[in-house]
Amino acid sequence: QAEDILAEVTTLAASGYREIVLTGIHVSSYGKDFEDGVGFGKTDALIRLVEALANIPGVERIRFGSLEPGIITEPFVKRLAALPQICPHFHLSLQSGCDATLKRMNRHYTAAMYAEKCDLLKQYFDRPAFTTDVIVGFPGETVEEFEATEKFLDDVHFAEMHVFKYSPRKGTRAAVMPDQVNESVKTARSNRLIALGERMMADYRTLCQDKTLEVLVEEDILVDGKTMWVGHSREYLKCVFEADHVQSKDVVSCKMTGRFGEDFVFCEIID
Repeated sequence: QAEDILAEVTTLAASGYREIVLTGIHVSSYGKDFEDGVGFGKTDALIRLVEALANIPGVERIRFGSLEPGIITEPFVKRLAALPQICPHFHLSLQSGCDATLKRMNRHYTAAMYAEKCDLLKQYFDRPAFTTDVIVGFPGETVEEFEATEKFLDDVHFAEMHVFKYSPRKGTRAAVMPDQVNESVKTARSNRLIALGERMMADYRTLCQDKTLEVLVEEDILVDGKTMWVGHSREYLKCVFEADHVQSKDVVSCKMTGRFGEDFVFCEIID
């Protein structure tokens, strides 16, 4: 219930935690099982909860673990954008960019609907980071369907995506569907999307090259004998930088200066 969540976050914020991540099996369904008059009610329970969390002293960032596309409406996004604590990083469930595949997956949205949600978020947030999960080789996925997904992913241009090969699970409808995809085909398709994901990640970093990044300091590491600090920006960019007189849980303003390994970007602290 809402009071339990608010109490837990109040305790965490009082203990020095500055970022709250709202996660769960189906965050977007929060409140749909409430009875009228309980908690925040059914209709706008999630956004009202988020607004209440933003009023807790010490909560400087609120991030969603994952959201279903259907919850992204203009009223919802407008209320989110009014909260400075909301991180411009949205992990939106996708699985496929092909309508025929989505239908077989029993997903209740189309690729066009998904793209509209991303465009809506872009209207209210500055260069938001979109991340997602994609499954290749779902039963019946043809070459044309895979290529439609590949093109859709490139069109949306995700900051990061996780690619999974479909694996049959006993007892599910998909496990007994016809036209199961060969494992070698799944691997080839997965490799293509992983390569696309790496290019899109590089493009998103370039997009944010001139952006001031607010980095929440997490820990120090040794890089070539030097002590460096690492943390995540509000966009969920993994940043590494050199600094004196900082410590874990500090928030510093940085500018990106380059790439460090596959996952990190080098930054410099700015005044």
